[in-house]
Amino acid sequence: MRKTIIFGNGLGMALDPNYFSLDRAIGEVWADDAILDDVGKTLIKNCLPDQTDARPHGEDDLDTLQVALSACELLSRIGEDRIHWLSEHGKHFPEAIRRFIYHTAHKFHGHQPGLPAEFIEPLVDFVKATQSHIATLNYDNLLYQPLIENEVLKGYDGYLVDGFLNAGGFAIEHVERKYKKTFGYYMHLHGSPLFVNGDDGHAHKMPQAIAGKLGSTESSHIVLTHFKHKPTVIAASDVLSAYWKLLEAALLESDGIVIVGYSGLDTHLNDLISGYPQLPIRVVEWSGAGNAGARHFYWDGLFPKRTQLTSLDSILSFKDWGA
Repeated sequence: MRKTIIFGNGLGMALDPNYFSLDRAIGEVWADDAILDDVGKTLIKNCLPDQTDARPHGEDDLDTLQVALSACELLSRIGEDRIHWLSEHGKHFPEAIRRFIYHTAHKFHGHQPGLPAEFIEPLVDFVKATQSHIATLNYDNLLYQPLIENEVLKGYDGYLVDGFLNAGGFAIEHVERKYKKTFGYYMHLHGSPLFVNGDDGHAHKMPQAIAGKLGSTESSHIVLTHFKHKPTVIAASDVLSAYWKLLEAALLESDGIVIVGYSGLDTHLNDLISGYPQLPIRVVEWSGAGNAGARHFYWDGLFPKRTQLTSLDSILSFKDWGA
């Protein structure tokens, strides 16, 4: 009965497509001078494919940005404390980018109302009954908060565990099943703006009331870039790397995969799922994505002869988690 359920950003788009628009979030961050000064904006604009544009608009615009960030970090490590290869603007670049990414991701937090009870309640019941795993690709707290409120996520005593404990922050040891525990895993595959590095060298989870209010906050535990650079960002974060390893462990002990609100465009995720051809896949997506024949053809091309497609006017009406 245990499944691995993977949620994409279609969950937020089904709830409020304007609020959960990446272009909207980027635009609000760009307009806030407390987050990005003119120097930071100029550095980012110089990485855009069309430098006449006013600002980035989506993940494709962030392609060169990630390459430049990786290059700056590499040059910063060469001859560290002896010689610096970067100009003062170059030294400023990684901080500006991380602040930009952090606050853009945080713009997806705090939407009210949250997910409807008729969507959450069957999911909670199913996870409690089966301790199925949940993996998310988005940065919002749409699932995270109600699962905490329903005590699905409850530290080491929950039905799902995400590796964060209040005192010690994140550690892979926190998801090891001891004392006959049988919990599933909650995996933030693309990170969260709640995760920041502490002085003790560990990633910690900020309280939601504090997150996003610190103008200079930056994070290395958020994946917001062109899909071909996402594996690089994941590899640079111990937290994200651990979650992707946990996803493999989750798939090994699952008897099926349920994919909800995911476009199918992240090749690193598709490649990992393709490594488990024995698992049937239930795809739940918005009916507006295309006609049934074209969508069956699309998903069968990604995962041949193993997908069952459910198209709904709203994916938030889906309730048949065990089907």
